[in-house]
Amino acid sequence: MNTLYLASNSPRRAELLAQMGVIFSKLAVNVPEVREPDEAPAAYVSRLAKDKSRAGSLLKPDSVVLGADTIVVCEGQVLEKPASLVDCVQMLQLLSNNVHEVHTAVALTKGERQIDCLVTSRVHFREISEAEMQAYWHTGEPCDKAGSYGIQGLGGVFVSHLEGSYSGVMGLPVAQTQQLLHTFDIPCWQVPATGENT
Repeated sequence: MNTLYLASNSPRRAELLAQMGVIFSKLAVNVPEVREPDEAPAAYVSRLAKDKSRAGSLLKPDSVVLGADTIVVCEGQVLEKPASLVDCVQMLQLLSNNVHEVHTAVALTKGERQIDCLVTSRVHFREISEAEMQAYWHTGEPCDKAGSYGIQGLGGVFVSHLEGSYSGVMGLPVAQTQQLLHTFDIPCWQVPATGENT
């Protein structure tokens, strides 16, 4: 059975992999997250996932490395993680009473072999008041989230409707990820030994 490494610092991706019963170890990689001029959002997120997976594979060439990335797109704008309260409010104002897309790409690499997928979900937000935006920022939750919200956390109250993958919006579409893992003979529903998934 192949050994799996997760090339991501995201606690949500680690939680979702563990929820799937996948045995893995975490691996730190350094991949610049810079969008190229005129690069389409879907192409951008797919490239980042593949780059992260490939970077991890250079460190662990005999293992399978999973890389992933998620971006939020609204009215053609790519919404990254907010750097300040002002950033957060501007993003939430755009998302308020609107529909946006969440693109999550997943890539698996072992040696010269790489497979990947892209999952796109449409998220509908109810109207958000200015007071809610301010209060939400001060919870600390939006700080490390693309689009300034976490669907699995306090930000879930803004979501009125979802078309697509809930786990994909969180950062790892579990159904599609399971299919990629299966291709590399990595099973789900395993019981980890002490010290694994760390």
